[in-house]
Amino acid sequence: MTQAEAGKDGIPVVDNAEASQFEARVDGHVAFVTYARRGDLIILTHTEVPKELQGHGLGNVLAHAVLERARSERLRVVPRCPFIATYIARHPEYQSLVYEP
Repeated sequence: MTQAEAGKDGIPVVDNAEASQFEARVDGHVAFVTYARRGDLIILTHTEVPKELQGHGLGNVLAHAVLERARSERLRVVPRCPFIATYIARHPEYQSLVYEP
């Protein structure tokens, strides 16, 4: 696993490449964003935050960290996950990362 980014609240987000997901661990629970890599594309497929952690902005922390990682690695993003797509729509600074064939 490699560090992705410290989330906005200092929550570490790691890239668990073996599981193809970025993870944030809080109080024994794991929130994650699953992905697939295809060359310089990263396809973000699903975001999940355990119910015990919902309502605290952890999904936003994950989205921010994942998109910053994509930016730093010069990856183009395919936001198949509705949560990630909505996050990008609300944060236009990430729109330039979106792959448009």
